[in-house]
Amino acid sequence: MRYCGREFTDEDITLIQRLIADTAGINRQRLSQRFCEEVGWRKPDGGLKDMSCRVAFLRMHRDGHISLPAPQKPQYKPGTKRTLLAEPQPEISKKAGEYVLELELVGKADSALWNEYIDRYHYLGYSPLPGAQLRYFVKSGGQALALLGFGAAAWKTAPRDDYIGWDAETRKQNLHLIVNNARFLILPWVRSKNLGSKILSMVSRRIVSDWLKRYNYSPVLLETFVEKERFLGTCYKAANWIYAGDTQGRGKLDVHNEHKLPVKGIWLYPLKKDFRRRLLEG
Repeated sequence: MRYCGREFTDEDITLIQRLIADTAGINRQRLSQRFCEEVGWRKPDGGLKDMSCRVAFLRMHRDGHISLPAPQKPQYKPGTKRTLLAEPQPEISKKAGEYVLELELVGKADSALWNEYIDRYHYLGYSPLPGAQLRYFVKSGGQALALLGFGAAAWKTAPRDDYIGWDAETRKQNLHLIVNNARFLILPWVRSKNLGSKILSMVSRRIVSDWLKRYNYSPVLLETFVEKERFLGTCYKAANWIYAGDTQGRGKLDVHNEHKLPVKGIWLYPLKKDFRRRLLEG
């Protein structure tokens, strides 16, 4: 079984069950930490991959492979809470060059507000970003104009992997060097031609240093998936992202090729000139 980029064996399932049985009152957070410590599941910076582990455990629980302890805190459902801070604003119409743009990393104080904006105004809504992640507000004069979220790369997608020249083992080893632009939202009352490409160019110059500061390593490639029935990917093209091909339009469990998911265009942006060499290193 593969969850969150890791293969879980029968021995892993036995270990999870033993940790639950032997540790009275263990909560889900501590369970994921203990498991990561036992099996050595760590991030490139040496920290435990307990967030990815928690997501994997929840999916295994839902799939019936394990039975997790009951959550000790009521689960928060993003979008159920509305604040005045994220209410719609009067329309803003300016040329992109008229803004003095600032990128602000999202911290604990404004995390809920970022989540609310995404849940209210992004067509995909809010869901937690997987793995290592960074989120940004894009502001001008203190006013929020746009939001971006970056998280773990897709485990496998043929056009991207062919573009890089990856085999399965090298992909597994170096996947963390790719970062996925999972959310990009220009707030609906902001009407500014070319603003999207300007923001993408701005964040591509910034994200390497921010990622290095937080996670102690530098990504070398960005990826994103653009739903073709909704968008043309114009702002990515204008910001010099590379179109690599399309997804197959089905989920990883769609073994009958019923094509239930939207086809998405795959766009890539190299952050380093030697990105391919770094991604192919054994």
